[in-house]
Amino acid sequence: MVLKQLCPEEALVKVLAQVSLRNIARFRSVCKEWKCLIDSDFFRDLYESLKSTSVSWSIMNTRDKRVSLEILGHHGCERWGLTNSLGSYMHHIPETTVRKSSVLSCTDGIVLLYTETVEGELMYHVGNPLLRQWARIPLPSHLSAFDVVRLQENRHFSDNGLVTKIEKGVVVGYKVVWMLASTPLSRELTFMIYSSQTGLWKNKRARCVRSLFWSRLGYYVPLNGVLHWLAAYGCSYDANYVASYDFYNGCDDDLDYFNIIPFPGIERFERNQRFKRTITTSAGFVVYCNVFNDNGGRTIRVWRLVSTNDHPKSWKLSWKLNTNSSLHRFGADYFPVVMHPFNSDIIYLWSRNKNGLVLLNLRTHKFSLHKEESSSEDDEGNKSMDGCIMSFSGCKEYMDLIHPIFFNNLLGGFHNLYFSQYVLPRWLNPLPQLSS
Repeated sequence: MVLKQLCPEEALVKVLAQVSLRNIARFRSVCKEWKCLIDSDFFRDLYESLKSTSVSWSIMNTRDKRVSLEILGHHGCERWGLTNSLGSYMHHIPETTVRKSSVLSCTDGIVLLYTETVEGELMYHVGNPLLRQWARIPLPSHLSAFDVVRLQENRHFSDNGLVTKIEKGVVVGYKVVWMLASTPLSRELTFMIYSSQTGLWKNKRARCVRSLFWSRLGYYVPLNGVLHWLAAYGCSYDANYVASYDFYNGCDDDLDYFNIIPFPGIERFERNQRFKRTITTSAGFVVYCNVFNDNGGRTIRVWRLVSTNDHPKSWKLSWKLNTNSSLHRFGADYFPVVMHPFNSDIIYLWSRNKNGLVLLNLRTHKFSLHKEESSSEDDEGNKSMDGCIMSFSGCKEYMDLIHPIFFNNLLGGFHNLYFSQYVLPRWLNPLPQLSS
């Protein structure tokens, strides 16, 4: 029997399929042949079949500049093989000295960054921090830097929208979205949209079926090319609608329509909900979770958005868990933070009694407590439920800051989204280039 000899390419595939994406990103630049192999559908599918599903991700604070940008990081996951949390990569060093820098949005491993130089120049960049690829986004041609500063001072303007287009698990395009409401209460918004495919800005007007308050334009949840943001009808102390628009499947006309979806259970649960409504993402869905007072106890309810049409079945109840028995050790004073981005069974809660983060599996009722002051990368007890190393930075400080306005009472005033997720993709996402 003649032994089959491995050709060089077969041997290379076997080696590359065993290494982390961080190393594959470096190998991709070795030569044209390696790049073509790594970019092939065959190799990507093979890698997907062999590697763990867990990836690095972070809970980001893009709202309060007084505390850290990354309040909780997950790293050390097998797929990417990162030795540091994602927050350490979230910067771009321009050619001039920077006076101010902030991360505006994160989606599919792509980041929108805003900087101001000491000379007063305004700059927007979109980039892949891990691959150190950045592209500067020009200002709209009809706006001067002074005009942009004036817009930034407008409470009903937002410059931090970012959506991506994905094909076969790879980002092939992105759009930066600015949004403006001409009046606080209106049916119409103006979108200013920059496309990576054309390198140009385009203006579009969009309407919904009723007039809403637009004081929460600045905080989005992007998913699959769609932006979701909060809106209010009537009293603006709490959001009662989720607005959404698909920036890759909308019409090309100058005027289009966007959807508004009422939150579930407003009439039934509003008096019993403990916290203001907010949204996050998990397992490919937009998710709404809250804690409710039920018969002297506490109940966590989680809904996922299954349709962007306004009808009673737009939301589906995923979980309903009475926590009197499962979380009795942590008392009654806890609030929801985010859902796990890939595992919709796991919710992250902050316990004010214990000053720590509680990871709760809604299916098995198993939980674990993690504290910032005891955080250590060598501590087995500080690993998440998917095996990643958890690192804290100003987490308790941020939770203490937001609790008074997150709590569902009128004295807290209006609110925005409190937590953003920066989740690495399951595969390499080189920054898309302008179409030739």
